[in-house]
Amino acid sequence: MDGTLSPQSAPYVRVVDLETSGRDAAHGGVVEIGWQDVMHTPDGWHLAAPPCAQLTYPGGPIAPWTTAIHHITDQDVCDAPPITAVAPAILHPPARPQAFAAHRASFEQTWLRALLPPTLMAGTRWICTYKCALRLWPDEPGHSNQGLRYSRRPAGLEKHLGNPAHRAGPDAYVTAHHLRDMLALASVEQLLRWSRQPALLVKVPHGPLRGRRIGTLTSSDLDRLLASPKPPGPDLAFALRTERARRAGRDEASVQQLALPL
Repeated sequence: MDGTLSPQSAPYVRVVDLETSGRDAAHGGVVEIGWQDVMHTPDGWHLAAPPCAQLTYPGGPIAPWTTAIHHITDQDVCDAPPITAVAPAILHPPARPQAFAAHRASFEQTWLRALLPPTLMAGTRWICTYKCALRLWPDEPGHSNQGLRYSRRPAGLEKHLGNPAHRAGPDAYVTAHHLRDMLALASVEQLLRWSRQPALLVKVPHGPLRGRRIGTLTSSDLDRLLASPKPPGPDLAFALRTERARRAGRDEASVQQLALPL
């Protein structure tokens, strides 16, 4: 059924992906935006057809190291419209989505907030499929967009539509498959709640215990990491405190109080 639905026919979530010309919006712009809708029907969630993408002029030259990632050149975008001309139709279509989604959605949100008028981002709600993947599939070997693609092998994902990686349309298409599978396990509202919280990391990301699963650390390891002179960062701190609370037998509601609002 994937690939046959109209975005006007059912409630939907719109996946968005950006490719950029630099490290941050102060030193670059958007060179491509891609989007893919995931629709809700009586028999579940399905991808609508097809994935879409639009090249955009970033306002200046593309850094060579970013071209090396997505292979979009200055010549490719010299006649393209700016993101400010393209974004309104994507973020405010006639039939509004229930939410927007992206893998590591803080990236898309940060760039769009920096480059667009505040009115375009007002009222938009974002699902982070990276944060939700950590919750729903903690035992996967990795939680990157492409890592999940190859470890989970989502049903119906067509290779030619998911390639090349690091282009906005194919990446949105891959993310949409993860989102579809997440929505079979949790509601839109639950995914939004998890997305507002720090990432519930499964493994220690750095330091002497790098790569260790947080659930296997000793209580003294948890305390030592939390008391480290170098702050562990909001995601790791949240994961460590949640694990410590779980071992203390605290219920779900009290554990959620550990979340820091974004």
